[in-house]
Amino acid sequence: MFLSELFSGYEGLLVLTLLMLGIDLLITRGKISFRSAAMWSVFWFSLAFAFAGAIYLFWPHMAPTSELTNGEAATSFITGYLLEKSLSVDNLFVFALIFAQFKVPENHVPRILMLGIVGALVLRGLMISLGAPLIAQFHVVLYLFGFFLIWTGVQMWRQHGEENESFSDSFAVRLVKRFLRVSPDYDGNKLFTRDTLGILATPMLVVVMVIAMTDVMFALDSIPAIFAVTQEPYLVLAANVFALLGLRSLYFVLGGMLNKFAYLHHTLAFMLCFIGTKMLLIETPFAIATPVSLGVILASLTIGIGASIWKQRQLEKVAL
Repeated sequence: MFLSELFSGYEGLLVLTLLMLGIDLLITRGKISFRSAAMWSVFWFSLAFAFAGAIYLFWPHMAPTSELTNGEAATSFITGYLLEKSLSVDNLFVFALIFAQFKVPENHVPRILMLGIVGALVLRGLMISLGAPLIAQFHVVLYLFGFFLIWTGVQMWRQHGEENESFSDSFAVRLVKRFLRVSPDYDGNKLFTRDTLGILATPMLVVVMVIAMTDVMFALDSIPAIFAVTQEPYLVLAANVFALLGLRSLYFVLGGMLNKFAYLHHTLAFMLCFIGTKMLLIETPFAIATPVSLGVILASLTIGIGASIWKQRQLEKVAL
C-alpha cells in the first residue's frame, strides 16, 4: 500500500523525481570513474523497469482517470522510455561536441550537465502540460506532429556526417555577446566575473546558454515523438523523467565512445520516421499497436548498435 501511495498522481511523481534528482546530483558531483558510472547507469535502467512494474501493479492508483489497462500503461511507458532514452544519447553526443568546442575544463562538465538536465526537465514538463490538452482538443495536432517527425527523421538521415557543426556563432552565443562582455577565461564554476570595467559573462554562462538552446531543439523532437506512443500525460512525463535522470552517469560511461556509434543517427532517423508514420495512422484501420512499436524500437536499437560495433571492428582491423 505504501508503494501505491508513493506513486499515486502527479504529486507522487514529483516527489519521486526530486528524490531521484537529488541522488543523481549527489553521486556525480565530480568526475566519476567508468566503473562507478557504469554501475549507476545500470541502476537507473533497472529503476525505470522497476517503475514499469509499479505501473503494472498500481496503475489505477497512479492515474485514476485513465482508460488504459495496467498492461497497456506499462507497455506504453517502456516504449516511450526506450524512445526518449535513445534520443537522449544523441543529446549527449551534441553535448560532447559543445564541451570540446568551448574547451570546457573536465571538472566543470558535471555541473553543466546538471544544469542542462534540470533545464530539460522543466522545459519538457511545460511542453507536456501545454501539448496534452492541445492534442485532446485539436486532434489534427497529432497529424502535424507526425509530418514534423518524418521531416525531422529525413533531415537527420541526410545530414549524417555533419556532426562537426560549429556552435561558436549560434543564436545563444550571439545573444550573450549582444548584452554582455565575455571573459576569455573560465572562473571556476562562476557564470559571471568582474574586471576593472565591471561585470563580464564567463564562458561557463555561454556554454550553459548553448546547452539550454540545444535542450529546446531536442524537446521539439522528443515530445511529439512520445505523444505518438501515448497521449496519457502521466506516462509521457514519467518516460521523460526516467530518460533524463541518470544521463550524467551515462555520459561518463560513453565518454569518448560516442563517436564510435557510426549508425546512431541512422537508427534515430529511422525511429523518428517510424513514430511519425505511427502518428499519421493512429485513426486508421492500419494503426500500429504499441507492442509492435516496442518491438520495432528494440529491433532498431539492436541492429543499430550491432552494426556500429561491427563497423568499428572493421576500422580497427584496417588500422592494424
